[in-house]
Amino acid sequence: MSEQTNETADDTAFDANHFRTVMGHFPTGVTVVSGLAADGTPHGFTIGSFTSVSLDPPLVGFLPQVDSVTWAEMAASGSFCVNVLSNQQSDLCWKFAKSGNDASRFDDVDWHPAPSGSPVLDRAVAWIDCSVEQIYDMGDHHFVLGRVEALDADADHDGRPPEPLLFFKGTLGGFAAEG
Repeated sequence: MSEQTNETADDTAFDANHFRTVMGHFPTGVTVVSGLAADGTPHGFTIGSFTSVSLDPPLVGFLPQVDSVTWAEMAASGSFCVNVLSNQQSDLCWKFAKSGNDASRFDDVDWHPAPSGSPVLDRAVAWIDCSVEQIYDMGDHHFVLGRVEALDADADHDGRPPEPLLFFKGTLGGFAAEG
């Protein structure tokens, strides 16, 4: 039996850029998580780290950065809405991803309130309105666990399959079904 050696963090420096590059090979959907600040103003930010967690009870989660000013503004409301962007909304992806523009992110953006009051972006592929169930600290991010309270898809109500926006290796694109 051979002996296996494990390198520890002390043996080699972790290459964060390489980690980011490798993880970029995993395509993700693009969402804008939205909510209301204490004064009722809408806030939101682009996030790709969104996932379904449980069917019973219905739970979803996402991971905002610990230092996210936008999440700090929204967190006190106790609710949020996940907007799944369509392949026609790449402009919204970049608008809500930029830092330092919190006050103008919703300028010229059409939206209506979800049952919680959180913004539902018009023409999103789907929206999921949630109450905050729990927040866990995980490294340089929070894991926000939300209980699904309401949701819908087919923003155009035309019965055609939605076409989501995808993020892959630093670029945006669409989806083509095979088979």
